[in-house]
Amino acid sequence: MVDQQGKPGCAGPLKIRAIEDGDAAGWDAFVFSHPGGTFFHRAGWRKIFQDVFHLDPRYLIAERGQEIVGILPIVLQRSLLFGTALLSSPFCVEGGPLSLDDEADAGLTSAALDLQRKAKAPYLEFRSRKATREGWTARKDLYAGFCRALSPDDAENLKAIPRKQRAVVRKTLESGLCSEANGDLAEVFHVYAESVRNLGTPVFPKRYFSALLGTFGKDCDTVTVKDGGVPVSAVLNFYHGDTVLPYYGGGTSLARRNGANDFLYWEVMRRAAARGCRKFDFGRSKSGTGAFAFKKNWGFVPEWLEYEYHFLPGHSMPDKNPLNPKYALLIGLWKKLPLPLANFLGPWLIRGLG
Repeated sequence: MVDQQGKPGCAGPLKIRAIEDGDAAGWDAFVFSHPGGTFFHRAGWRKIFQDVFHLDPRYLIAERGQEIVGILPIVLQRSLLFGTALLSSPFCVEGGPLSLDDEADAGLTSAALDLQRKAKAPYLEFRSRKATREGWTARKDLYAGFCRALSPDDAENLKAIPRKQRAVVRKTLESGLCSEANGDLAEVFHVYAESVRNLGTPVFPKRYFSALLGTFGKDCDTVTVKDGGVPVSAVLNFYHGDTVLPYYGGGTSLARRNGANDFLYWEVMRRAAARGCRKFDFGRSKSGTGAFAFKKNWGFVPEWLEYEYHFLPGHSMPDKNPLNPKYALLIGLWKKLPLPLANFLGPWLIRGLG
């Protein structure tokens, strides 16, 4: 796609090309070696976007000679309801370009802009932790990430929770709740689906959860909390390096009566520490939401994510945010849908939200 002369002393000229099926191992090795690499940069997402959501991934590699010096996991998303967008990456907290130097970053960005023009995508979004591109629009007030250190000692992790929330967790430890890892996926999905329906949000297809577990193996698992043998709270977790990311979680209406959601995240914390994780990444949440407040109550400090946007002429910032007042009626109606109907319609809608 793009060829540029390499800097003096480099192995050769910079080349930007599309990923090929045989590149996955080299791609992931680069992600693990890069200080900015995350679970969301991994090559396995490409097939999930393609096979589960029927999106159009256009993953890019920057090379000098045979050496990967940059990667960009980018996806073309077309929706009758929500329009066309080029995202890096949909359904993920992060996914912006990773590179070893400015030239590789510029090459990947140039190739992405070229894709945007050819696809006539109104906007190109890089889900960056920190905005760096001059002339782009950065949104710094929508999502915040929550991450902190995790001790190998359970007592230390409990002590790190603020006093009021710690008392809630201690109470759940005496409530008779129990947890299990890698339990029945059908139970996990049922809990999650009920939870997001109650929030007025479309649910992902169950095959998405299956694909995540199948693609990422030991770096993806589930934890389910049961009350008297009944699943009431559950979460699907990601692992990257020494970090655990509880990502898709929720609880049924029964979870509110005995703190099952609080017990759930304590159990994730405890199990992750025993596994050797030393960071707990609570994912992103929108400002002004219950999830945002919940994470702060656990003692996590929000760090605003600075997503970057490039617009074609005549276009502006997308607003697919459920807090947008124009979606209030639809969200209210969605909350009242029978769960089987919500599970049938949800996957069709969610693929365009990202």
